[in-house]
Amino acid sequence: MSLEWEQTIVDARDPRGLGLWWRDALGWVVVNDDPDEFEIRPTADRLPGLLFVPVSEPKASKNRLHLDFRPDDRDGEVNRLLALGATRADVGQGEQTWIVLGDPEGNEFCVLGSRAL
Repeated sequence: MSLEWEQTIVDARDPRGLGLWWRDALGWVVVNDDPDEFEIRPTADRLPGLLFVPVSEPKASKNRLHLDFRPDDRDGEVNRLLALGATRADVGQGEQTWIVLGDPEGNEFCVLGSRAL
């Protein structure tokens, strides 16, 4: 038996708006722009994707699952993401080598320390 990771589902008040934000943040492409689901992938034929689906309620608490990203330049990426509309988030992490941000709907994700060159 084998499994292939197809996509991660993200509940969103505005699936298209949040999906477009993540498209810009990741440099991915839109592969589905239907009213009930908005999907992005690294390229049209590459998995996994992020699938944004509508929900009526706002996010209420800390994520139980979040994404971690390791950039070449942590501070540069944090500044870029903040300029796109991310916000700094405090989930009780204290002083760490990573920075916790929230997307425009408040979903937390981490920007890890820069890669060693």
